[in-house]
Amino acid sequence: MPRLLIAGCGYLGQAVAGLFVADRWEIEAWTMSPESARELGEKQYSSYAVDLSDAEQVAAHRADFDVVLHAASTRGGGAEAYRRVYLNGVRNLVEQFPASKLVFVSSTSVYGQTGGEWVNEESSAEPQTETGRVLREAEALVLSKSGTVIRLGGIYGPGRSALLKKFLAGEAILDLQNDRFMNEIHRDDAAAAVRLLALRNKDSEQIYNVVDNEPILLSDYYRWLAAKLKRPLSPSGKSISVGKRGQSNKRVSNAKLRALGWSPRFPNFGAGMEKSVLPSFGPDLA
Repeated sequence: MPRLLIAGCGYLGQAVAGLFVADRWEIEAWTMSPESARELGEKQYSSYAVDLSDAEQVAAHRADFDVVLHAASTRGGGAEAYRRVYLNGVRNLVEQFPASKLVFVSSTSVYGQTGGEWVNEESSAEPQTETGRVLREAEALVLSKSGTVIRLGGIYGPGRSALLKKFLAGEAILDLQNDRFMNEIHRDDAAAAVRLLALRNKDSEQIYNVVDNEPILLSDYYRWLAAKLKRPLSPSGKSISVGKRGQSNKRVSNAKLRALGWSPRFPNFGAGMEKSVLPSFGPDLA
């Protein structure tokens, strides 16, 4: 039976695990907290609390895996947290599992373009922020070991949508002078992409963007929500919020991934929101 290690089995990792369980793989899942590990213990796979940044803890769980997936998150924090979870975490996995295919979940935030232009995997990836630069270091290490880098768009899905929560809380602002494109991906489509890429033969220095088919302006995002939910449109003004990964403005292409046969079930934000996310937030939004 083939074996998969999911280092960071959270929102995305659990969806990936479900697909591989159906494929009859043996799964080992790591989380940061013992509480989360105990909750995962009720699933059809083994689970452990492991700090990826701790080389001794990673070494203590060394075993044979066909694929190692780094899908951990910092859950906030700055450059030091990124360095610990992403760079040190990848380094520890590379050292302990040299024979395994390594798949690393990075972010489209590494593209620092600000003019709304289209970017693909061959485009310049020069992040504006220190956190983005740490991600690039981790990517380089993965690629040097013939691993696969997944540049993930903003992930959303059942029970999870940061922008929807912001809209419902009345915290959204239409900053038309600084409007920007959002590159989103539904959790289930992201999990399907991870499965596809993990099952491919070991690639040499491969990067794939994992986003849906249609980037959407943030202003249109909020307009869609207002119309769909029959609520007032967010007020206009100047937004002062800047995400920890910066405030770039680009449209990310998924053509390279689609060429492998992947096709998103939710091709755009509206489809995913209407069919999956709004119903999960309760009957008032369904």
